[in-house]
Amino acid sequence: MVFADQDDVVRLRDLIEAAGTVVIFTGAGISTESGIPDFRSPGGLWTKYQPIDFRDFMASEAMRRESWRRKFAMDRTMNTAEPNRGHRAVERLVNRGKVSAVITQNIDGLHQASGIPDEQVIELHGNTTYAKCLTCGLRHELEPIKTAFLADETMPVCTGCGSEYMKTATISFGQSMPETEMARAQRETLACDLFIAIGSSLVVYPAAGFPVMAKQNRAGMVILNREPTDLDSHADLVINGEIGPTLGDAVAVN
Repeated sequence: MVFADQDDVVRLRDLIEAAGTVVIFTGAGISTESGIPDFRSPGGLWTKYQPIDFRDFMASEAMRRESWRRKFAMDRTMNTAEPNRGHRAVERLVNRGKVSAVITQNIDGLHQASGIPDEQVIELHGNTTYAKCLTCGLRHELEPIKTAFLADETMPVCTGCGSEYMKTATISFGQSMPETEMARAQRETLACDLFIAIGSSLVVYPAAGFPVMAKQNRAGMVILNREPTDLDSHADLVINGEIGPTLGDAVAVN
């Protein structure tokens, strides 16, 4: 484990205190400390499972079935994860009114589980804790789908419109980014005076464009990540270290 320099922790605390409106942007790194493996790194989920393209999902029942197999296999890890110190620190800042919005690339719902209201979490890549019908948009809870599928691989059918095109409410490769969430994220980014990117490699666009947008709009920019990123040169403060301990110390959350 690599711990941040305490001088940097103090600088982060001072930047947060001096800011009027903070936007938090999170990637997989904040959730790996809760035991959720990321996708891209060596040993990550894509090492075991190549992602299923959205066009293949729509064209093939076999691919839809395989996506549900993977979903419930990964749930064995996802369902035991709980918010960690980093999530709790972000929630504290939201609760204090310091953070206006949390823009996240994560699909695990841990920000909401930490106590942040749904309306203040902008999920750019969707959410894996429930399903949606791709035809009519109806939300479906996962437990009945999981029970039926694990019994004999019965495929889910929408109870609203009868469609067989059901998937977790996540954004797949080849699927359009959600327009409403992208627009909200842009508005929040342009309204903040401090943008803090946490646990993201900042290589996946268009999401990684938000930190640059904030900086170009004269907001302060902080990057907290275990490894360097390509956007470090744009930041006012770069901290390479463990996320939970760094944020927890900066915000005084155990």
